[in-house]
Amino acid sequence: MLVEETCPRCGYVTRRHRNPVPTVDIIIEVPERGVVLIRRAKPPLGWALPGGFVEYGETLEEAARREAQEETGLEVTLLGQFHAYSAPDRDPRQHTITVVLVATATGVPRAADDAAEVGVFPLEELPQPLAFDHARILADYRQQRPQWLARIPQ
Repeated sequence: MLVEETCPRCGYVTRRHRNPVPTVDIIIEVPERGVVLIRRAKPPLGWALPGGFVEYGETLEEAARREAQEETGLEVTLLGQFHAYSAPDRDPRQHTITVVLVATATGVPRAADDAAEVGVFPLEELPQPLAFDHARILADYRQQRPQWLARIPQ
């Protein structure tokens, strides 16, 4: 979709594409305990996978590591890309496309950055409400979880 913008000073009209914004979400497995979720400190509120916007010049993997560290204090080992989600209404703030990565981590997560609280939850005992489309993401992940757990180094 092309969007026209007019300069308020000179009246020059430019055209630019209006594109969805790339984001990453990270399913962080803590062996024998569950997955790491944060309780968001800013709207939209709720529990969510750690994640956020991909910065210009950053790979998806770099963004995932940065967001995991910023929001949970955990250094993660990425296991791979899980799936992409692109529903235009998945984020009420704007149209985003997220690439979900799966990772593992050891240590004790701590809430930081946009996280008011952090916890590790078994997939069968997830807190509510979940933000964005993270209930769908985690339901999809639950079906493929055994293959991902097999990738975690013992």
